[in-house]
Amino acid sequence: MKLKSRLMDEAAVKRALMRISHEIVEKNEGAGELCLVGVKRRGVPLAKALAANIRSIDGAEVPVGTVDITLYRDDLTETVDLPVSSATELPCPVENRSVIIVDDVIYTGRTVRAAIEALFGIGRPKSIRLAVLVDRGHRELPFRPDFVGKNVPTSREELIAVKVDEIDGETGVYLYGLDGQDEG
Repeated sequence: MKLKSRLMDEAAVKRALMRISHEIVEKNEGAGELCLVGVKRRGVPLAKALAANIRSIDGAEVPVGTVDITLYRDDLTETVDLPVSSATELPCPVENRSVIIVDDVIYTGRTVRAAIEALFGIGRPKSIRLAVLVDRGHRELPFRPDFVGKNVPTSREELIAVKVDEIDGETGVYLYGLDGQDEG
């Protein structure tokens, strides 16, 4: 795959996360009963950034947990021979809380389904919403994010790569395509 374009630089990612944070506070009428759950890997630092933004907006400390969806994937046999799963870590019970699943990119919806299944294996939240940095379309399951940083129409042959400083040493969103495709 060849880099076609940088869709968002670090400043654009931070602006999108701040906007999503404001939308979360507004939609929930505050941050009182919220719990953010980042999908491992890149959803976790995004969830932490949202929690920091919400603290600066509302003054509330929003708990941030992590969910590992490896064992809940419906395409498990296609992705790896022996799955390695790390534990889901939640700093608070999900019962009667408004949980927001945070992920970097939504594509087919299969990751969302797996994250919801993992959460219901732990408890029953009052509500579950979805926040993503990038929505690239091509849903195979009927999930729509409640909070979106950027909508990026893509072809199935393209790839969106979100990079976060904590994992990749830089922050940005990149579009990759096949070598024969024109650069954007």
